[in-house]
Amino acid sequence: MGNKIYTVAILGVGGRGGDTYGQLLKTERERFQIVSLCDIRPERLTRFGEILGVDGSGLFADEKEFFLKKRADLLVIATQDADHIRHARKAFELGYDILLEKPITDKRAECEELLATQRKYGGKALVCHVLRYAPAFLKAAEIIDSGEIGSLVAINALERVSFWHQAHSYVRGNWRTEKTAAPMILAKCCHDLDLLQWYARSACKSVSSVGGLTFFTAENAPSDSAERCVDCKRVDNCPYSAKRIYVTNWEEMGRVADIWPHNIIAPAPLTKESLQKAIETGPYGRCVFGCDNDVVDHQIVTMEFENGVKAELTMTAFTRDGGRRYHFFGTYGELILDMQEKRLRVNKYSSKADCYEIKIDELVENGYGHGGGDKRLIDSLYDMLEGRTASETSLQASVESHLIGICAEESRKKGGEKISIRI
Repeated sequence: MGNKIYTVAILGVGGRGGDTYGQLLKTERERFQIVSLCDIRPERLTRFGEILGVDGSGLFADEKEFFLKKRADLLVIATQDADHIRHARKAFELGYDILLEKPITDKRAECEELLATQRKYGGKALVCHVLRYAPAFLKAAEIIDSGEIGSLVAINALERVSFWHQAHSYVRGNWRTEKTAAPMILAKCCHDLDLLQWYARSACKSVSSVGGLTFFTAENAPSDSAERCVDCKRVDNCPYSAKRIYVTNWEEMGRVADIWPHNIIAPAPLTKESLQKAIETGPYGRCVFGCDNDVVDHQIVTMEFENGVKAELTMTAFTRDGGRRYHFFGTYGELILDMQEKRLRVNKYSSKADCYEIKIDELVENGYGHGGGDKRLIDSLYDMLEGRTASETSLQASVESHLIGICAEESRKKGGEKISIRI
């Protein structure tokens, strides 16, 4: 007997639910069949209904109607941060297994409540910490666990958000305010917190954190700036200009028909006219100094793990390019993972002749997001559903790293006070 083909419903067909997981699941015809979609935006619903082959009877614009009954074996939850708990709770109650976008929540009580709901109804869950499945990050774990650099003592992690990504997602975009999204340390750094705990091979004991919103505020607006970039004298030379980020950049890339982040502000196939209209009338055309954003633009988190390993994570908007850099310090050597430089470097203390470098491009599967992590996550999802393996990023494991972020934000708001993870 062959492997089962699992039916799939997707709640939220945005950049992750539609463009990433939807497209990946569609290619896995021998393992998954997408049968239902739900999204509050009619244009996205119609578009992905056609792309993913879901007819009108499986399309829902109202979540209440969608949740009247169970519509598939698996539910992909890729909605806004503040909706994750509500949707995951309802999914478990209906008997779904779930693929859940992170962050789960920014509240400790809700983490515990969702775990209790899962235990009650018995559904399986995989949380989308996709970097845990990416070959470069897996290779780093393999090197550390092998003992090549001795015993791990400390980790220094840098999350380079990059100036334009900060402007797109955390100043103009969906994750700009804690009124509708999780704090940025969870919204952007769920991956990092999950990875750091995984590399440490230990639960976290305590955290402290400092950071804030220093630049993207009204006080820093140039005196001759305008409310919208298209009306501003600096439209052609300001690095945060919406015209530069969404129109000029798109043209320089060769006018690609469908590419992130441009496909977030205008529907694919992209045109210069649709992008121009979006920055003239939509939220992504606002001056970065005149938005309703309140999340941080930099934050530093210091962690102490129960096994003695220490870690520091720096998240900053103020870099030209993105890409994580992790520096692992061991008793017999050090390991540097740099996604910007696309390399892993092992420096042994014994001899320079024992040092070596691995090119990340030789590890990753081309064509898949997060360095191959998105595809491997889907593979792991299927194995979990089949009962062959437990999820590497189970709900329980994810809650552990979420608690670090929750306590880090509490510490930041208390001026850097040391916070114990366990109450």
